[in-house]
Amino acid sequence: MLKRILVIAAFAFSLPVLADSNAPWGSARDLDIHYAKQKVVFDTTTGSVEGLTSVLDRTSYLSVLNGADPFDNKIVIVLHGNVIPFFAIKNYAKYKALMDRAQSLSVGGIIEFRMCKLAAQSQGFTPKDIHGFVSMVPMGDAEIVRLQQEGYAYMR
Repeated sequence: MLKRILVIAAFAFSLPVLADSNAPWGSARDLDIHYAKQKVVFDTTTGSVEGLTSVLDRTSYLSVLNGADPFDNKIVIVLHGNVIPFFAIKNYAKYKALMDRAQSLSVGGIIEFRMCKLAAQSQGFTPKDIHGFVSMVPMGDAEIVRLQQEGYAYMR
């Protein structure tokens, strides 16, 4: 009975505090986690500059969090769908800043770009039409599955 009274009293005394606070649960905890030795495949189909910029931002930051170590860290961005035209040589002037950034991320071998050859062909592109920092694979979906079988974590 005493336990029940104490619980009710604790609840009653906390009500005014909760009613006056915009943060009834306090603030988020900041966890200090060290990331390393991650292999990740990004499935990328976005057709917007903002979407591709987000993928590049996320992969770049993930690489930094993993220590940017090419022996323990690998990120593969598989390109298919509406993202393909960004990587076309003929569109370089239009997407120069985006492509310069993508190419710079590929330096060092941690982040790789692989494009679905089948999807590129369906949009009228051949390997000679795509920037040289991109590698063509026969099929984007099959490449994603293969990488997952090799232990890569899937990201979209």
